Amino acid sequence: MPRQTLTPPHSAPSHNPAPHCHSAPCAHPAPDTHPAPDAPAQHPASLTVLTVRPASGLSGDMLLSGLAALLDLDAPALDALTDELRLPALHGVLRLEARQVNGIAGVGCHIDLPHEHSHRSLADILALLDVSALPADAATLAREAFTVLAAAEGAVHGKSPEQVTFHEVGALDSILDICLACRLFTQLAPHRFVCSPLPLADGLVRCAHGCLPTPAPAVLHMLEGVAVQGFAGQGETVTPTALCLLKAFKADFGPWPAMTVRKTRISYGDKVFPHVPNGALWALGTAQ
Repeated sequence: MPRQTLTPPHSAPSHNPAPHCHSAPCAHPAPDTHPAPDAPAQHPASLTVLTVRPASGLSGDMLLSGLAALLDLDAPALDALTDELRLPALHGVLRLEARQVNGIAGVGCHIDLPHEHSHRSLADILALLDVSALPADAATLAREAFTVLAAAEGAVHGKSPEQVTFHEVGALDSILDICLACRLFTQLAPHRFVCSPLPLADGLVRCAHGCLPTPAPAVLHMLEGVAVQGFAGQGETVTPTALCLLKAFKADFGPWPAMTVRKTRISYGDKVFPHVPNGALWALGTAQ
């Protein structure tokens, strides 16, 4: 997306005659406050708007597959972006796959890694980002997402973010979800990102600390300032990975934004809710 530059205006005229004027003050032209002809003023209609409408929840995988689908990425392109993490174990583990729910086609993603039980601190993950080949803007977003998550986990367990060790979130698949989602989001580079109110349900979720009520404690902490709505199902609908990404992406929460739609996609998650498709609608367009 081309960045726009403005030609600085001419200096304002002095109130006193210029030193080389021997009689009347020299006449100076009025300051030019208009942009240069080759850099027109930015019009709202040129601003890119992205919205996601999760009907029954949102996970890191659903975010990742939705962003990848909007960019029309194929397997080699995804592998090339994954290799920027410089973790050989991640090469070739991610694949987008066509899915159908209730006869409606969409896309999901599958990450083929064994479940990892190692623990990683925030410092470990930030160090991984420091040695990666991610572009600076994507790495900054990923750092923010992990920092938001560490702050939430720390608040839940009465620790500082630096003392938090990630269990499931520290696994390679979640690192891939967060880092690659940030990479794709910066590639789309929307000026505004809008998410519908997040659907929440009661129930239980199994994690490293045993069974916990939903929303999970870290999700509950991160919900401050987020619009939510009830969901007629049970169990975890919004994952910590998805919510820390929404926070890092500075998502607004509300109705459909006014825009001219240019592209739409549907991403599906793995979880199955009775009678309700576990999918998220995506739309990319320009502001009206």
